[in-house]
Formats: sequence, C-alpha cells, structure tokens
Amino acid sequence: MIDLHTHTFFSDGVLNPSELVYRAKYKGYTAIALTDHIDYSNIDFVIPKIVKTAKILAENYDILVFPGAELTYVPPKLIKFVTNECRKLGAKIIVVHGETVAETVPPETNRYAVEAGIDILAHPGHLSEDEADIAAKNDVKIEITTRKGHNVTNKEVAEVALKKKAKLVLNTDTHTPENFLTKDLISQVLLEAGLPYNYYDIMQKNSLEIIGKYIKEIIKNEL
Repeated sequence: MIDLHTHTFFSDGVLNPSELVYRAKYKGYTAIALTDHIDYSNIDFVIPKIVKTAKILAENYDILVFPGAELTYVPPKLIKFVTNECRKLGAKIIVVHGETVAETVPPETNRYAVEAGIDILAHPGHLSEDEADIAAKNDVKIEITTRKGHNVTNKEVAEVALKKKAKLVLNTDTHTPENFLTKDLISQVLLEAGLPYNYYDIMQKNSLEIIGKYIKEIIKNEL
C-alpha cells in the first residue's frame, strides 16, 4: 500500500514521524509520504526536520519514506512560488489542500494548484472539468480521500476526473492511527466513489508514477 498524504505532530497529526512510519509499516505499507500542513509561517522549520527524519526512517524501517508538504490555505496566486520553495528545501511530494466542501478554502485554490507543478490536489471538493483537464495535461494527480468530511464529494470528483482523463490516487489524510488504510476501508471508499475495487491497482500505479523518479534517485545514491 502507498499513502502520499499523512500528517505528524509537526502540524495537526497526533503521532511523531517515527511512530507514524512504523505503524504504517506494521499495517503493510510499502511507501508513505509525510506531508504536514505548510504555509509561510512554518516552511523553513518543518520541511528540513521532515527531510532529515524521513531519510533516517527509510534506512532503518525498510519502508520508502518521502518528505513532503501539504500547502494549506496559501494564497492561490502564491502556490507555485511556495511549491518551488518547498522543493528547494527538500520536499519530494507536494500536495495542495484543495477546495473541500468541509471547509472554507480560498476560491481558485484548485486552479492555481493544478497549474503549479504540484504532485497531488487533495480533496478538491467540486472539481470543475476545466480544473480536471488542466490536471490531466500537467500530470497532477487528483485525490480520492478516505478522510471523513472531505470524502463526501469523492464520487463527483472521480466522475469529473475520469471524464477528463485526470489520474486518481487514493490517500488517507492520516491524522491518527485509526486513519490508516485497510482492505475494508479501501473497498468502502471505492464503492462510495463509484469505482470498482480493482481500480485500486490503477491508483497504486498512479502513486508509483509520482514516487518513481525519487526511487531512482535512492537507487542511484546507493550504487
């Protein structure tokens, strides 16, 4: 299992990175991204800490651990700039907190996100066809989420994304140990999103596309 959207106590999760990663490994995960909430207030502090810790945990727990960030409530026009700053600091997986119906996210966040060279647009709420089309052209993956509240538009998101040939990934937005993926949870979420269970294999492949270039970096550094 691959999960590219999780949170530690460096933002609003309850676990430290070591416990989060080890619990994920115990649950059968093969890869995980640590994507704490980021804006201008904490970018310089959180990302270097996560980068350092991710490397240590990957080396010691035999699981792929990717340092990342979830840009959250960043003014939409600045998303591309902050994305570039995150990458300079070592973040590999860039997620943007999309326009979920569960919160009052700044309008146009989705559009600026899919234009910004990010990896994943998380819980995008009422994803428009135009936004999905841009995501497909820029190879930005669209998230189907297991997270309560954010998941109420999963079916709508899936329909629009598939219509415009944007690629879907399944993430948990984990904040607590109870949020980890299980076979039953995967089955339930896909059913509610109107997707067959075997579609999870395609979503895993899409997640692998995101992390594939970084796996190559790891292999190259080990040679």
